[in-house]
Amino acid sequence: MASSFQRRGIPVASFVEDVPTFLQQYNSDPSTALTALQEKLQQYKIAEMKLLGQKRDLQSKIPDMKKCLQIVGTLLAKRGSGEVMKMDFEVAEGIYSQAQFEDTNSVCLWLGANVMLEYTCEEAMELLTKNLDTANTSLAAMVEDLYFLRDQITTTEVTIARVFNWDVHQRRKQRSLKVDESS
Repeated sequence: MASSFQRRGIPVASFVEDVPTFLQQYNSDPSTALTALQEKLQQYKIAEMKLLGQKRDLQSKIPDMKKCLQIVGTLLAKRGSGEVMKMDFEVAEGIYSQAQFEDTNSVCLWLGANVMLEYTCEEAMELLTKNLDTANTSLAAMVEDLYFLRDQITTTEVTIARVFNWDVHQRRKQRSLKVDESS
């Protein structure tokens, strides 16, 4: 039975208690029902792959955000000390360089899509903290969505098995009736 409930666009797969009643919506044709259930299962699996990709992307960005927060925090802590600071920074993947600088009141942050903006250290701290909090919240929601999606996949797989087994049982019954009639 289809349910109108959903979680973030993911429809709920209802557990089928009574297979014959469930099959009524498919004109009592198990093949049609199995095809529809397989399509639904495929849609769930595609959604799962998409969410796993998004989760992986987000998980790879969070360490960079934390590193940026740490660097800006260090700049703020050493501001006004007159100390010359040395920092290593990544020029390209796996290629690092070292920079020396004195006190600074601003930093430049990559925002994505080849956009870099200059912020005061305080503004950068606020923006990075907000972005990290948002990323962590999004990651937690994705994990919940993946658990929910896994439940829907399992429920759909169980429904497919129940319909298939019911159909096999019905065919066996029909075959045994034909054998009995011909005896």
